[in-house]
Formats: sequence, structure tokens, C-alpha cells
Amino acid sequence: MRIRLICEGKTKDAPLRALQAEYLKRLSRFVELTVEEIRPGRAARGAREGKLSAGERQLLTRVQGCTKILLDERGRELKSAEFAAWIGQQELQGARELAFLVGGAEGFPATLREQADFLLALSRMTLTHDWARTLLLEQIYRAYTILRGHPYPR
Repeated sequence: MRIRLICEGKTKDAPLRALQAEYLKRLSRFVELTVEEIRPGRAARGAREGKLSAGERQLLTRVQGCTKILLDERGRELKSAEFAAWIGQQELQGARELAFLVGGAEGFPATLREQADFLLALSRMTLTHDWARTLLLEQIYRAYTILRGHPYPR
């Protein structure tokens, strides 16, 4: 199984970039994970009307065939062990590719959320997209260490 992390914008904070790089390095032992940065979308008139922008339609085309997990404050909150079990279940069910979508400051419009296979909330608290990206990488790493019996999560 492959994992794609698709994020609006770039992480500007150097210490967070370094932490993300560290988790990507650690994850490379367990899974093929790529990070793709897309240009932040602007709040378009169409988004308010429930229509997808050209960039959002292009994003959906890029993740066609993937299991789409959208980070959203209205999503389901999971404990780390539950998240690990969910990833393990995806592997057992033969999912080829998981695509985690991390929006920017404006998030994603409802129309894009409706296209997602799973809505995931990292916390009830509001996080910047840079922190959400870092926390997601850590939780994916933690999930794989749980699944492989590695001592990290203890």
C-alpha cells in the first residue's frame, strides 16, 4: 500500500519542516509515503455556491482510485490504536493507495468533503495546517509502529 499526503501550501516554519522530514525518514521503513504540495485555493464564488473550482476538480482527478481521507474538524476522532487498526484494515482489504488531504486556512468546500471516503479529525482544537500536517505524519508513523510491534508508542 502507498500513502499520499496532499497538502495545500508549504510549511514555512523550519523546525516543523525538520520534524516532518524526520517522520518521513522514519516512515520510509514501513510504507511508501509521498508528500505533494498544491497551491492554496482561493475562496471562489463557486465554492460558496457548492461548486468545485478547477483546482479542486483537478485534485479529485489526481486522487481517483485512491481511498480519500479528508482532514476536517467535523470528521471522526480516533484514538491512536483505532487509527492504527483502521490503517491495518485498509491494508487487509487491499487498498492500493490512501490519499490524505490537508486543506489550507479555508479548508475544503462541502462538495469536496462529500467526495471523501473518510473524514478524519485530528483534534477538537483548531490546528494550523502546518501543525495538522506534522501531527498527521506522527500519527501515521505511530500507527505503523503499533501494527509492527515497535516499541515507539509505549
